[in-house]
Amino acid sequence: MATTIVDDVLWENFHTVVNMTSRELRDWLATQGADEGTEELPDQAGPPLGHRVLDILGKRRSDLTADDVDVMQKVVDRVLSQRREDLEPTAGEDRWRRRLMNIGHDPLKPPSA
Repeated sequence: MATTIVDDVLWENFHTVVNMTSRELRDWLATQGADEGTEELPDQAGPPLGHRVLDILGKRRSDLTADDVDVMQKVVDRVLSQRREDLEPTAGEDRWRRRLMNIGHDPLKPPSA
């Protein structure tokens, strides 16, 4: 088995709170960056943290860096600070949902298994 710097708890927590697939997140970020006032390229649209989540989703666990681990912990902490612990689907304010979706968590979807 390949060595990894990501402990099992963080790995599981990250993949639980990030309940959007990489395709869903990529499409969401492109949509969020597409408005009349922006000229960003679709693959660069959206917040940097959302793109870091996309990068992490595209990596094997053994290829993650210390910076990736920091990003994973930041995302887990951010989602859990804004959600109930059970992560059951919850409707809320539109801006709140958009902020969470920018980092891969859709509060209207159940947590990832």
